[in-house]
Amino acid sequence: MTELATMDFHPQPQAGEARPWAFPAPERTALGNGLTVLRCHRPGQQIVAVEVLLDAPLEAEPAGLDGVATITARAFSEGTDKHSAEEFAAELERCGATLDAYADHPGIRLSLEVPASRLAKGLGLLADALRAPAFADSEIERLVRNRLDEIPHELANPSRRAAKELSKELFPATSRMSRPRQGTEETVAGIDSTAVRAFHEKHVRPATATAVVVGDLTGTDLDELLGDTLGAWTGSSAQPRPVPPVVADDSGRVVIVDRPGAVQTQLLIGRVGADRHDRVWAAQVLGAYCLGGTLTSRLDRVLREEKGYTYGVRSFAQVLRSAPDGTGASLLAISGSVDTPNTGPALQDLWTVLRTLAAEGLTDAERDVAVQNLVGVAPLKYETAAAVAGTLADQVEQHLPDDYQAELYRRLAATGTVEATAAVVNAFPVDRLVTVLVGDAAKIKEPVEALGIGEVTVVAAE
Repeated sequence: MTELATMDFHPQPQAGEARPWAFPAPERTALGNGLTVLRCHRPGQQIVAVEVLLDAPLEAEPAGLDGVATITARAFSEGTDKHSAEEFAAELERCGATLDAYADHPGIRLSLEVPASRLAKGLGLLADALRAPAFADSEIERLVRNRLDEIPHELANPSRRAAKELSKELFPATSRMSRPRQGTEETVAGIDSTAVRAFHEKHVRPATATAVVVGDLTGTDLDELLGDTLGAWTGSSAQPRPVPPVVADDSGRVVIVDRPGAVQTQLLIGRVGADRHDRVWAAQVLGAYCLGGTLTSRLDRVLREEKGYTYGVRSFAQVLRSAPDGTGASLLAISGSVDTPNTGPALQDLWTVLRTLAAEGLTDAERDVAVQNLVGVAPLKYETAAAVAGTLADQVEQHLPDDYQAELYRRLAATGTVEATAAVVNAFPVDRLVTVLVGDAAKIKEPVEALGIGEVTVVAAE
């Protein structure tokens, strides 16, 4: 009889002792040229992240040139007074760095990631891009053509089209927020190198900019590096631009963007609410997460698991523009897609979820899961230098104190079920929501009108 072989198993790994964690606290200084610097030493993070925030908001774009901030941002990596566009890209590649830039309502942001061993070279290239971008006619023309090519694809994307229509509906036509962030075909077509240079000269200067540096700075004389690179960037002195109040109309109504033959309807339901300076923000984040932040949220439980209308519906709060005097605002929204025949029933069930939430409130179990997911994963969320730098830059951009994120986690953990319920109910009142539907109007208009959630208007898809 053959004996059975025995196996030796390795001992089961045991969890280590939990260590306390808090969002990193930065050190704040300033360079001689007026550039504000936030630095954060993160041992072991050998990829250093650098974020530069420029006080060049979309509302500063000249009339008729919506999109010039975006073209300016993209042109920063298209050559300098020292390197052509191809040479600049090669120099970034040689030091293992990446440089990205984009424009949004608060301003332009540049993001550099570079190995700590090549930080000096990376900062030098970043400084050159800010100090003396080439803005060559041929490169600007190419960027404009690329942007014009993108616009039809964005309009064909149901979620992007819904976002465009919601902005148009919420904000007055005179507000920059009512128009596409990156411009329209008409405005982008009018952008040239002269317009880009003028925008850069007027709004890009160290005195109103902030640099955030995060990573392993062991053995690095960051003051010397910054002085030799970003410190050599010069420009006129100026005060930061005032932040105008956000005005919006969230009276309940429905807009259908007609897409004949569409087999799905894209939903985007939103209004304007409190920003991060409001004391309700933590409770609002928690309540919105319980409503539609994850697969176990109420909206998914009903619309996805019980009814099978959708692959997922999410609710969220996105800061639009922030100001310490309370004039800032965030977009509070619910988004997702459903099959065309069930558009009416899905909206009816969604409104039922909101009404039930107002009548019965959240449960303690929902609140506990949300806190665990939002607070408990923070140490993993901020494992990289880029994640820390991005959040610190958000705080600067939104005029928040340097310890805001750490304090937010404490507030989330201390927020109770009743407080979270009140915040999410106030965030999504059933009679003050603007609903945008991108779908087949011939099939969805009548059932949506029957719901009585607001006057229904149909617009062409373009």
